[in-house]
Amino acid sequence: MLRNAEMDRIERTLEEMFPDAFCELIHQNPFELVVAVALSAQATDVLVNKVTPDLFAAYPTPERLAAAPVEQIEEKIKRLGLYRNKAKNIKALAERLVTLHDGEVPTDRAGLEALPGVGRKTANVVLSVAFDVPAFAVDTHVERVSKRLGICRWKDNVTQVEVTLMRRFKRERWSKLHHQFIFFGRYHCKAQRPNCLECPLLDMCREGKKRTKGLTNPIDSE
Repeated sequence: MLRNAEMDRIERTLEEMFPDAFCELIHQNPFELVVAVALSAQATDVLVNKVTPDLFAAYPTPERLAAAPVEQIEEKIKRLGLYRNKAKNIKALAERLVTLHDGEVPTDRAGLEALPGVGRKTANVVLSVAFDVPAFAVDTHVERVSKRLGICRWKDNVTQVEVTLMRRFKRERWSKLHHQFIFFGRYHCKAQRPNCLECPLLDMCREGKKRTKGLTNPIDSE
């Protein structure tokens, strides 16, 4: 387990590298956000942002989306993986919003997770971004970075990762750190080609040490 001083160093480093990290899914309101996050499963934010403008222009409200034929929704999002299943889910999500929540996105976890296509990660993102509720959503980037740095165990599932991150970082920092972990994983500690030799955390990264064994770290040689 990392010491508190090491956790503080990670937090400071992420703040220095990505002080303005934010949710990159384009949205104007909680409805658009929950749909965009649901669509982002196994798809990049970049690709989701390419399909949602037309989707939201055609169906700007839960009522409009709920009333749309699923075939038309599929046509709007067919560039996404699993688009048929996602079309069914977001239509059902919109129907649930209309029938049970007067067209409004729930502001509580239970209500969000009861929506079709919405799991714990999506609920955490919506709570954090749309409603300013501290949450630490664990996506593939957050999980990868937390395990490479040794904050979590390799065998931990996403729920265990989330619990560990919430325990090791202060509650008021969860939402910002979630985005900073994502930016770090998306633009620096990439899945296939991480920038290990340029990483300020290389000396404490077990994955980085394996990848750079026998190589020269320019940071250390300065």
